[in-house]
Amino acid sequence: MRGNAFRFRGMPSSAGLFAGLLFLAGLFVACQPAPLTRRESYVFGTRVEILVADARKPEAEAATAEILREFDRLNRVYHAWRPSELTALNDALAAGRRANVTPEMRDFLREARELAAQGGYRFDPGIGRLIRLWGFQNDEFQARLPDPEMLANWRARPASIAELHVDGATAWSGNPSLALDFGGYLKGAALDRAAAMLKARGIGSALINIGGNVMALGDKYGQPWKVGIQHPREPGPMAILALKDGEAVGTSGDYQRYFELEGRRYSHLLDPRAGEPVRHTQAVTVLVPASDRAGALSDALSKPLFIAGPRHWREAARQAGITQALRVDADGRVEVTPALNVRLAFMGNLRVTVTR
Repeated sequence: MRGNAFRFRGMPSSAGLFAGLLFLAGLFVACQPAPLTRRESYVFGTRVEILVADARKPEAEAATAEILREFDRLNRVYHAWRPSELTALNDALAAGRRANVTPEMRDFLREARELAAQGGYRFDPGIGRLIRLWGFQNDEFQARLPDPEMLANWRARPASIAELHVDGATAWSGNPSLALDFGGYLKGAALDRAAAMLKARGIGSALINIGGNVMALGDKYGQPWKVGIQHPREPGPMAILALKDGEAVGTSGDYQRYFELEGRRYSHLLDPRAGEPVRHTQAVTVLVPASDRAGALSDALSKPLFIAGPRHWREAARQAGITQALRVDADGRVEVTPALNVRLAFMGNLRVTVTR
């Protein structure tokens, strides 16, 4: 919808576009010695694709089906607004009660809290109530501003995952405004889970993409897996990136989930300190080296850089331990760290600055 009223979007609809990364792995398949096994689904509110290059079709299909079942389970258990174990925990926190948590939930809570601290709490999974105020805890959100009084109350007494206490099988908080939302973390954690499941089945050449959060295992018939970093305002990629074994890449962009009201864009990427969507950044991409947490890091740690803004994003990157990052500012200018610049093949007429 256009005009003076509003327009809203969920995920981009162009074929091959995955919330920040254009998936190039399927190109030139006919030239390969054996066909790729490809499996697609829709989980976590986004498109998911898994490609396997080093297993026979029956084994690859069994592995990818198992992974998609696990993704579906994670989505159901940790959904932020449909009834789930996470919403039950949030209900207990709001009532000031202690809640029993499973070992998996406990581990996720601890990891999410650690990642929030690593990012200086610019990324904060404890701001679920703020996300709900802005209307982004919906499959089809509406273009409207939060109630001013409720937003003022949030700003006067914000909540943070730092106020969450986890002791054994119990979680609690002294702040009833604390509500957990794993939307900025769970896709990355799912990447790590999928990689471990593939390796357990002896599969070492695969590419996993969850809405723009991508992890590469091995290579594709002797060549690196390649992805394209989506231009935040134009169709197609602005750069091509070849991934090494175990690396993960994540993109946060204001074009993924947003609405427009009276000519202004409001994205789902909220600054917990200001209590409102960020306006100074269009997109941030981070590349994380191989580790058993590379997926979670790539998902969670693109957010602090996005939120930090033009003067502080490099400081935020250093604090988070990120050396390979790219930022597109509100005017479309591209800043990239030296370590990532040497890995990228830029496309088109871009204003690129290498910044230390």
